[in-house]
Amino acid sequence: MDLTDHLLGAADRALRALLAPAQASRPVPGPPSAPLSEAERRETAALMRVNHAGEIAAQGLYHGQALLARDPQTREMLLAAGREETDHLAWCEARLAELADRPSRLDPLWYAGSFAIGLLAGLVGDRTSLGFVTETERQVEQHLEGHLERLPASDERSRAILTQMRDDEVRHGEQAQRAGGVELPLPVQQLMHTTGRIMTTAARFI
Repeated sequence: MDLTDHLLGAADRALRALLAPAQASRPVPGPPSAPLSEAERRETAALMRVNHAGEIAAQGLYHGQALLARDPQTREMLLAAGREETDHLAWCEARLAELADRPSRLDPLWYAGSFAIGLLAGLVGDRTSLGFVTETERQVEQHLEGHLERLPASDERSRAILTQMRDDEVRHGEQAQRAGGVELPLPVQQLMHTTGRIMTTAARFI
């Protein structure tokens, strides 16, 4: 593939992530949940909206990193992880629909910002880019653990979705580490954490 092919592929992936309904390769985890109170429905929907925004950001991040990956195997690993993240995106969309709620209106911003970060990570080099995946997935795992604690006890569907997402994220981080990812400097880790907090706070409401 030449640069033009890679750019066209990146544009196609961006349009699919932002404009087309996500298509999952796996069924939505978990059984239908028991009816929720209105307060529980609103809280669960806010959490799922945040997670949907996070999956939009994950698409942008992986796509940006893959565009500038030097090694074809690294590029394919990033794109494969991105395809699996599409399952998460579809599951969050489906759960939001079940809850009669909506995704974040700032999804294009989350994608564009994460794509730019992915490009920067890819520009530094494959090992740093893979280290970025490892650290991102570590922070996402912590974030999902927090959401699992906040879900209503009766919401088996959302719990099953987030549990499977967490397990997938852990695996992606381990794969990136085994592939040669390096540990990022502490200030970079802290900046990533702060950026994530800004996104999750805004996506909860907007």
